[in-house]
Amino acid sequence: MSIRRSNILRILLITVLLGLAGGTVGLARASSPAVDPGPTPKAQCGPGSKPETAEQGRVPSSDFASGRAAQGYTCNLALLGHDGSNAGFRVYRYIDTAGHECGFYDSGPLLPFQVFLSSPGHTAGVFVLDMSDPAHPKHTDTLTTPAMITPHESLSLNVKRGLLAADMGNAATLPGFVDIYDVSKDCLHPTLKSSGPFGIFGHEGTFSPDGNTFWVSGTAGHTIVALDVTDPTVPKPIWLGTQWVGHGLNISDDGNRLYLADIADVSTHAGLTILDVSQIQQRKPNPQVPVVSHLSWPEVSIPQTAIPISIQGHPYLVEVDEFSRLFYSKGPLDRSAPVGAARIIDIADDTHPRVVSNLRLQVNMPANEEGPEQNDPGGTPIIGYTAHYCAVPSRVDPGIVACGFLSSGMRVFDIRDPFHPKELAYANFPVVSHKTPELPSWAASAPAFVPERGEIWYSDGFSGFYAVRFLNGVWPFKTASTTGASVLGARTSEATPSATPPAASGPRPGATPAAPAAELATTGGHAPIAAASAALLVGFALFWLRRRVAADV
Repeated sequence: MSIRRSNILRILLITVLLGLAGGTVGLARASSPAVDPGPTPKAQCGPGSKPETAEQGRVPSSDFASGRAAQGYTCNLALLGHDGSNAGFRVYRYIDTAGHECGFYDSGPLLPFQVFLSSPGHTAGVFVLDMSDPAHPKHTDTLTTPAMITPHESLSLNVKRGLLAADMGNAATLPGFVDIYDVSKDCLHPTLKSSGPFGIFGHEGTFSPDGNTFWVSGTAGHTIVALDVTDPTVPKPIWLGTQWVGHGLNISDDGNRLYLADIADVSTHAGLTILDVSQIQQRKPNPQVPVVSHLSWPEVSIPQTAIPISIQGHPYLVEVDEFSRLFYSKGPLDRSAPVGAARIIDIADDTHPRVVSNLRLQVNMPANEEGPEQNDPGGTPIIGYTAHYCAVPSRVDPGIVACGFLSSGMRVFDIRDPFHPKELAYANFPVVSHKTPELPSWAASAPAFVPERGEIWYSDGFSGFYAVRFLNGVWPFKTASTTGASVLGARTSEATPSATPPAASGPRPGATPAAPAAELATTGGHAPIAAASAALLVGFALFWLRRRVAADV
């Protein structure tokens, strides 16, 4: 691609997104105490690594031109196995009762873009892998029921019950078809238990740790639905919430707290909302769901999800934001817009949660973001040097957190000291060929973990599924658990104590109860979400236009 064509497409992208944003908006309100804004100390790469050549997280244009990017970038990790050429947002590992070791990952990122990325047998759906030999993953099945074709960020696995579920979604929302599969007996070929429009709208989803409730977040539809899946063949809606624009969500081990990535107003107070869902967990009729607390932070962009963990018995959340703040006072693509990245939040008093540390790369810092990196192939706010999803190997003393940082690849952080996290390792494999000279990584997935072998499995939207293995003895730590069930890759056991205080009985003073399930959802207008969805779709379309132009020259 010539410089002239590249600049034209870049200007076109900026112009269209500016038009979709429809003007300027205010800055986000910060309510947490000041903490070190980063960057997180970079990893010390040992033998066998292929370290980055520029600042932490950056892949400069010069590396594409010289061929260095084609070699990939690794630090204390080595590539073990690979599958497919397109992927999305969730990766899971499961061992069934017959002893099969399986991997699951969705095709993402958005229909119909899978068609441009796909390899044979990997067009759209949820891909099932035989991982008995992780160096040679074997594709055994593709799940193509409605929700599995386009699950967006909802693919969820409950190891305790052996259930795999998803709701139909996209960058905004879709009719909330929910598909539930049993993987307990033969994970190589999952068995469909139910499929239907149980979720009203769809975008994100998660299981409660006991596996009896599946939560569907409609995001742009302004709905959160709790489905009773005690009998997975007959899911039953038992609660509908319409007060929040919920993105990702996770549930405490006891089922009494919902940790919601709240994007009700991404220009003023996006952040974390903690809800008391104890009455839903107890299956009370007409359950009430009071707000426990809400928190924002100075660098907030688009909150993605918050994972409950405990470190030496103290409860925290690992929270991650996606992209940069698209709705910024100076415009949606202003280079000074904050990059959300990730953070650790203390929830010992969940009525007053507080940020205690940040997980950020050098490329996420304002001085670098506004510098030469904006001209890199991965230097845009949508397909750029920003975070998207994180996961932990255990909710109890996880030791590490692994995060997809889009063009910066998959990053691993040591969080044994939650106040002073540090980077431990990374893997980043840009796609480089004579037809796609400037295609960066798009590592957007929540990874899965194999502690007993020191492996991490993750996916890249532009190049498929990866299994990588730790080098130099840097992980696993002795504190990492290897038993139990999975929520966004987080492994916990039935006997694990709750990471949150017991739920209070009844609504908290001043809290507004959520709507009962009998009430209909009122979607209404939500300009920021609609514009964000349109911006993402146009951004991807223009990116692929750029890719096709590059392939033709």
